[in-house]
Amino acid sequence: VLLILGVSGCIFLPFVKIFTDKKIIVNVDGLEWRRAKWSGWIKQFLVFSEKMAAQYADVIVTDNAALQDYIANEYTIESSLIEYGADHVSRVALEKVKQEQYPFVVDDYAFKVCRIEPENNIHLVLAAFADLKDLPLVVVGNWKHSIYGLELLVQYADIPHLHLLDPIYDQTTLNALRSNCKLYVHGHSAGGTNPSLVEAMYLGLPILAYDVIYNKVTTEHRGLYFSTINDLKALLVSLTSYDLHRNSVNMLSIAKRRYTWSHIANKYESALNQKSERPSRSVRSQIASLSDAA
Repeated sequence: VLLILGVSGCIFLPFVKIFTDKKIIVNVDGLEWRRAKWSGWIKQFLVFSEKMAAQYADVIVTDNAALQDYIANEYTIESSLIEYGADHVSRVALEKVKQEQYPFVVDDYAFKVCRIEPENNIHLVLAAFADLKDLPLVVVGNWKHSIYGLELLVQYADIPHLHLLDPIYDQTTLNALRSNCKLYVHGHSAGGTNPSLVEAMYLGLPILAYDVIYNKVTTEHRGLYFSTINDLKALLVSLTSYDLHRNSVNMLSIAKRRYTWSHIANKYESALNQKSERPSRSVRSQIASLSDAA
């Protein structure tokens, strides 16, 4: 079996098929060509690679029901839905971090960890929090790896209640900072199921997520959503302690039911053992069964 993660290398699959009879499984890993950071010709290349994956893979894996729906409609292929586990994260007491290094931990704060890229809407989140001084925001990311990140760093570095931290690779420190925040902000707008979102859900954090179908499917339409600066500001000033508690309970319940590694491993085992013959019938995702009332 060849397990390929992402579609960027799938342009070579027609040649791979010539030299091997191994079963090929491709996890498409989101719609990479929709990311704002790519130029036009790179997007075209990624679209072509995605088509090669759909045509030559024996099994297609999608990590979100909305993405599964896209693959079904675009390529008439039934894909295997396999998301991510999150039970590797755990709550860590704030005593595990140095308060002199992270002085904001003594009060309530909002938290976000991500790659600093336009499709993660960092600019939107920072603009909203910049006008609201009552709740500090902590963002951990690779600010210095792009012009986009460097410009945001310069623009917001002098606002005292915005804490823009470099990447934190120590898991204990990262878990301590995010598991003790008042709320978690998830701005991702591209891709499928985001590992950082399911990790925040498993930690039982109240979550404000960007209003796209991928995030709504991940949170079963039971989250708190925003799509503009004003949307986010309105949520931040109107949410009560009860709203946040109810949201955190819902997110944790979903995560424990869907996003554990034993569950995900069983799905991958099934995909590895699945027969190579790919169904040719037209399929439709069951995403329609997830209503806003779910």
